[in-house]
Amino acid sequence: MRFRVRQGAAFALIGSAIVGSACVSRLQAQALPPDQIVQKLEPVPVFMVIDGKGAPLVATVMDGNKKQAVIGIFIRDKDAEGFVNQLKTKNPDLGKLAKVIPVSLGKVYQLEQTHESKPDAPTFIYVPEQQDVKSALAVLQQNGQKVNKFNGTPLFVAKTGKDKDYLSVRQNNQEEIPFFFSENELQNLVERFKQQKPNLASSVTIEVVSLEDLLQTLKTRNTAGLNEVVLIPPQESIDYVRSLQSPQ
Repeated sequence: MRFRVRQGAAFALIGSAIVGSACVSRLQAQALPPDQIVQKLEPVPVFMVIDGKGAPLVATVMDGNKKQAVIGIFIRDKDAEGFVNQLKTKNPDLGKLAKVIPVSLGKVYQLEQTHESKPDAPTFIYVPEQQDVKSALAVLQQNGQKVNKFNGTPLFVAKTGKDKDYLSVRQNNQEEIPFFFSENELQNLVERFKQQKPNLASSVTIEVVSLEDLLQTLKTRNTAGLNEVVLIPPQESIDYVRSLQSPQ
């Protein structure tokens, strides 16, 4: 693995686009093709709770004075399992039939796009691990932002150099800018970078964006920089899916 500091105006544009989806809403004509978005998201496992018939479990929550049907998409399998355990206590008949299944983020994205065109369709809600949310808040505060809440599912990315360009890696003859769901796993990459590039070690910073804003950005922009963004799922999620595929 070779590290590189990815420079160029296009990459500054990515950062501003991801932070707030409103600033890219006028660029629909430049959207990344849907099949490319699905391909980019396909390797990321997330977790869904299904009922006894194999359909996604739909919950009802209050959105102000209005009831809203939602489908929870869990980033970590243990949070999905915890939800099922709570369900077994609160609603035993439903809970005993519910189970957790892994599904690719690409498939979830396709389902979301299908549901968007249907009136009264359930809303997909991503459920991050609380420790990741706490890490996101800490990163924002370390970067001088006075916030006490993080909205969305955190993704962590490294920047370095005096211009704070994105840290990229070269793998399989391709440049990749890794966005991690786990800050700890990003830190492991950063430590390797610091060992290889000690002259840049002190300039490394961590930034956090939301998965939801990134997905919106992928739908509304198409630049070379976005093509190089790669989502790195938590290692425990990969291990969990592999354990299901292993012969018993």
